[in-house]
Amino acid sequence: MKKLTLLIFATALFFTNAFAQKDNDAKLILNKLSKQYRSYDAVKTDFTLLVDNVQANVKQTQSGSLLAKSKVNKYKLIIYGAGKSVSQEIISDGKNQWTYLKDANEVQAADADNSDEGFNPAKIFTMYEKGYKYVYVGLQKASGKTYQVIDLTPENEKASFFKVRLMVDKVKNQLYSALIFDKNGSRYTYTLTTFTPVTGVADAVFGYDKKAHPGAEFVDLR
Repeated sequence: MKKLTLLIFATALFFTNAFAQKDNDAKLILNKLSKQYRSYDAVKTDFTLLVDNVQANVKQTQSGSLLAKSKVNKYKLIIYGAGKSVSQEIISDGKNQWTYLKDANEVQAADADNSDEGFNPAKIFTMYEKGYKYVYVGLQKASGKTYQVIDLTPENEKASFFKVRLMVDKVKNQLYSALIFDKNGSRYTYTLTTFTPVTGVADAVFGYDKKAHPGAEFVDLR
């Protein structure tokens, strides 16, 4: 599960000449997506995560949920294990980040990464705005729906992954999936199963609650 933590907050990335220019078609789609997302106070999504590495003979699926406020860079991410029990939890109030690992019964506290190169769940719908090249790939149909496909390539060469492929629902103007290509050969596919705008979310939701993790070892990395 620590691999997932590193993946979500990995700074990317690998520059290629194929993405030397920002594609106007992709920009129009992404701007429309970002504008709609920023109009919400907060959003809640449920998702599935497929981890696939042919060389390592690894293929597994997990589920999770995300509550995010992009305007203030606050979020709460939960990854579920068997029986919908919480396997990992990552919370950020915009200044601090807390990561709970159930297997280790440990909570790690760190400074939130608010740099342009940083990538966190609260920015998943607006990540393209800084530090990425992007190109419109075309339309793709899946499960009776049409999706707009866009490839993002980060500009930072010091990266763990080299490409992110977004699929955007053309009718709803919503992000459907994000496929992350890791340099180690792994592919991580996040597919959103629900997308719900919400209001009135208390700031306390994005803070660390010691009572929620009784007996967990607290490791302060700040």
